[in-house]
Amino acid sequence: MNNIVMYATATCPYCHAAERLLHSRGISDITFIRVDLDFQKRAEMIERTGRRTVPQIYINDHHVGGFDDLQALDHSAELNNLLNVSG
Repeated sequence: MNNIVMYATATCPYCHAAERLLHSRGISDITFIRVDLDFQKRAEMIERTGRRTVPQIYINDHHVGGFDDLQALDHSAELNNLLNVSG
């Protein structure tokens, strides 16, 4: 079982794209931390990741980065390794 955490906002198209990509890989349980609703969570995200943009994605406590980073991992098949699934 994977622990997926995504810092996100409601209107971010890249957040929605990341969610769709993860769903397409069989991940249905994603914990969303809405930084548009809680500015302390935004500050937490910036401190934790060093980045100000969303999404910021963690897979099993490994910081993946944003959607472009997630997509690059998917294209290189490294996402499957992080998710511990067969290709």
